[in-house]
Amino acid sequence: MLSRARSCRSRRSWKTSSSKPRAESPTTMAVITYRDALNMALREEMHRDDRVFLMGEEVAVYQGAYKVSKGLLQEFGEMRVVDTPITELGFAGVGVGAAMAGLRPIIEFMTWNFALLALDQVVNAAAKMLYMSGGQFPMPMVFRGPNGAALQLGAQHSQAWESWLAHIPGLKVVAPATPYDAKGLLKAAIRDDNPVCFLEGEMLYNTKGEVPDDDYIVPIGKAELKREGEHVTLVSHGKMVLVALQAADQMAKEGITCDVVDLRTIRPMDVDAITASVKKTSRCVVVEEGWEVCGVGAQVVDYVQRHCFDYLDAPVLRVHQADAPMPYTKSLEKAAKPDLPKTIAAIRQVLYLD
Repeated sequence: MLSRARSCRSRRSWKTSSSKPRAESPTTMAVITYRDALNMALREEMHRDDRVFLMGEEVAVYQGAYKVSKGLLQEFGEMRVVDTPITELGFAGVGVGAAMAGLRPIIEFMTWNFALLALDQVVNAAAKMLYMSGGQFPMPMVFRGPNGAALQLGAQHSQAWESWLAHIPGLKVVAPATPYDAKGLLKAAIRDDNPVCFLEGEMLYNTKGEVPDDDYIVPIGKAELKREGEHVTLVSHGKMVLVALQAADQMAKEGITCDVVDLRTIRPMDVDAITASVKKTSRCVVVEEGWEVCGVGAQVVDYVQRHCFDYLDAPVLRVHQADAPMPYTKSLEKAAKPDLPKTIAAIRQVLYLD
């Protein structure tokens, strides 16, 4: 059935910048954790530019709630690694002022759930300052911290905020899935002259991967083809990329191959990478951590129906969190989260296998 469907359409060449080999990748690689990759990016950028400083709750003496800032206080001192009171709105606002004065602050939220208290500064100040000042005040600053669900943290601490933040003009929103991307994207975010919301997967800090010792950046706004296939496109970002890759592995045992497109950046989104893949496979499943309504996947579906409508052989399906606050109870939490079985079921559905 699959081959018959595809034979009805002409084959098209498929090539995007995101699928090219990493020409910039050096040869020296170390296998380190996502946490240490972020730490490496912070250290390198603070050495490269003395205007860069880190500020947040417990980032200095305690070295970060997730130890991302380990060793930075000893290396750069208390003027550049600054502990703050529990005042998200206050220290986010200090960061905005510092950026207006020419510094390049990195604001760490202990979790993005706490950043809700600082959204006035993120949304009304940082995101709009360049526009409302007539271009006088760029906002070279990064808001970063863990995002999404962990394990049994309850409804107030297990939320994925990327769709909220990506809704706001003036903000860039980044969600790396691997240690390589975590280092390269954080360095790019720190060098960017716009405010960047950097969403770290709360369950990714201990995951490991190859990371170059050398200086490199991953461009903001460029997706990457993490795995190449021909039967269905899986679009994902953040920690759900790992689920998409697991699903691709499992489907390969049945002879079904998947393109896995890692968005890496939610805003601006790499529409070309998504549409190029869907035009090749004719089927698409979006795997995301957030809620369904107005989620990132809804934006992906919009792009796909506008750019790939004549190529689709099945409706685009989405795998996402249940439309409810995250339960604390372990069994209910598992039922609410997007996972591998739900992703496999969606793939089989768009392929009309079930």
